[in-house]
Amino acid sequence: MLRTMLYEAPQVLLTQRGKWSWLKAWGMRVAQRRGQRRAIVAVARRLAVILHRMWTDGTDFRWGSEPAATTA
Repeated sequence: MLRTMLYEAPQVLLTQRGKWSWLKAWGMRVAQRRGQRRAIVAVARRLAVILHRMWTDGTDFRWGSEPAATTA
């Protein structure tokens, strides 16, 4: 089931109109070079790596490239 969701999420991200992010821009560049299907799999893998890092570090996902605000 997780594999299906990891494939469906980038498929919607790359094919539907909506907010652009660095991940969508990267996926569109891959799609131009290698094709739509490979781009979907590449974005799915990248999402899996991001999710794994979030689970191991306990960090939150950030849409932009600005650093996270630290609370002291």
